[in-house]
Amino acid sequence: MIRQIVKLSPLCAQCCRHGSKLYPDLNRGEYSRISDVDLNTFTSIVGSNGVKTEELEHYNSDWLNTVSGFTELVVSPKTVDELSAVLKHCNSQRLAVVPQGGNTGLVGGSNPVFDEIVLSLERMNGITHIDPDAGVVECEAGVILQTLSDKVAEHGYTVPLDLGARGSCFIGGNLATHAGGLRVIRYGQLRASVLGMRVVLPSGQILDGRSNMRKDNTGYDIKQLFIGSEGTLGVISDVSLLLPQTPVSVNTALFGCQSFEDVVKCYRISRQYLGEIVSACEFMDSLCMTSVQDNLGLASPLEDNHNFYFLVETSGMNNDHDMEKLENCIEAVFEAGCADDGVMAASQDQARHMMSLRENVAPALKPLGYNYKYDVSLPIKDMYSLVESIREKISCIGNSFALGYGHLGDNNLHLNALTPHYDKEVRGFINPGVLLGQTAVLKTNLCRGMHRMKTSYNSSSFRRLE
Repeated sequence: MIRQIVKLSPLCAQCCRHGSKLYPDLNRGEYSRISDVDLNTFTSIVGSNGVKTEELEHYNSDWLNTVSGFTELVVSPKTVDELSAVLKHCNSQRLAVVPQGGNTGLVGGSNPVFDEIVLSLERMNGITHIDPDAGVVECEAGVILQTLSDKVAEHGYTVPLDLGARGSCFIGGNLATHAGGLRVIRYGQLRASVLGMRVVLPSGQILDGRSNMRKDNTGYDIKQLFIGSEGTLGVISDVSLLLPQTPVSVNTALFGCQSFEDVVKCYRISRQYLGEIVSACEFMDSLCMTSVQDNLGLASPLEDNHNFYFLVETSGMNNDHDMEKLENCIEAVFEAGCADDGVMAASQDQARHMMSLRENVAPALKPLGYNYKYDVSLPIKDMYSLVESIREKISCIGNSFALGYGHLGDNNLHLNALTPHYDKEVRGFINPGVLLGQTAVLKTNLCRGMHRMKTSYNSSSFRRLE
């Protein structure tokens, strides 16, 4: 059982690399340089408030501060017509563009590699219509996910997407990257909830596929091409989403396990006993828990330290019904011997704290060095094998380690390898290991992609946390 995490050097300026240095074989394309004429044209389209030429560090660097470009211009349209005009001008003048939402991505996909114009959607942030009868919201791409969630909650609905960056990510970026998040196991992938969409093509042409109808089987579903395309085919400007009802009963439990095999058993039992009310199944290893404790000061509700942690959340409309199912699930977990300890939240504050342990792993790792971060999908039983493989590969490097956490419900592993500073040789042998994904072992391809409880379950040992 690992408790103490190796303290790496604080993240320094050397860790932030220009994209062109990360990929030295990548050359700037034959695109034009920004001229005064271009700057004046953009100002005439979006106004002076929509053009920035100073203090651009936030737009150039990613959230992890591991990659950086050197754009000299950020253009922020306010309307779809302005967005169209901007892209039309860029297309006609061969000006390279990188669309950017909330810039919360962890792989640098929304940051310039060279001096591309950053096209920010931050000013297109209107919620245009909520239909409380149909449970549909229409909004612009720059709406922050948390803002959208709060607004639809006033009508008894929730957004079918939730993730740790909810306070700053944009719904347009969520769609462009096809973000999964915590509750894919309950609501499915986000594309299933998209009813309509308006997109601006690189030529400036507006493709208007907005709709609030649940059923539309009239030919090709063009909007699906843009979900997950990361802005390569067009820029999403507006979207219509189908909303589920806000659950009135939310319960959360956290277990400590000895092995990843035990985590998988907990997951199988949870699916079996909780059925339709399960809304999240998350795991993290001991290094994740130690990081959030040591670097963010978050306390684990479990008394002892464990090799792995499994978190399950339920959401439903009848608390008595949901609690009965969860208690039966807990009993089955301990009878199967796949958890040594566990707690169940007795309040929403405790439930939020449990979930925050899992959600805050990424920020807890920021001070520890350069993070080679990967987001991959694997068969559940083999997910942690990849972490162990990469850990072995970097074991020869001092002050380095690998850890893993993720969403069991959608086969999603967040693999993190950390070294004191960026090293292109390290990336050179980590990348093939991730891409191969131990195919000989996994025999599959990677996809891109508080009650107290004891091992011996009985009513006397089942109590609420105070």
